[in-house]
Amino acid sequence: MAMQRKTPDHHLVYGTLKDYLTGEELPDTDDERLRQELSRMMVEDKGFARKDLEPRLSIKTLFNHIFVCSIIDLTVSVDGKRLFVLRYGPGSIVTREKPALAAARVLDEAYCIPLAVVTNGQDAELLESRTGKVLATGMDAIPDLEQAKELVTAYPPSLPLTGGERDRNLRVLNVFDLEACCRNYALGLF
Repeated sequence: MAMQRKTPDHHLVYGTLKDYLTGEELPDTDDERLRQELSRMMVEDKGFARKDLEPRLSIKTLFNHIFVCSIIDLTVSVDGKRLFVLRYGPGSIVTREKPALAAARVLDEAYCIPLAVVTNGQDAELLESRTGKVLATGMDAIPDLEQAKELVTAYPPSLPLTGGERDRNLRVLNVFDLEACCRNYALGLF
């Protein structure tokens, strides 16, 4: 049995595991195991090719002297165009909506990615990134390849955000993705 250790960021690490999509070695945590299940589901159940799934893209922000690196769990493309971002987080999926929408709006500098998916591994929501409208709920809301091909036509990418609008979305990521508990631990506030 693998030894467990508690890291300063309050996550149990069981060792390492191999990333399903890339083969990269990653820390083996409960959350990472769920992320790997989502990647596996996207390929084996939903029919996407591995090449159409980009894991762990990041958006870096710095506001008020606070640096945050937001990780996008999966970015899904159809015919070479990014269609949706998928963000996983434990707990309430409603609290994940704003940062997922912001990520879809600013991740690609050429256009706004039209859709976002938020999931906690048991429930999910499919959101339109421009309006924030919830299009579907439940794990079946995560599109399979055939549905994604239809969504590409129904929800084309829009022009990239610029100026204040882009800045506001970057600020959302900076605020929502700051790991306050871990930051306080590092600062000795526990």
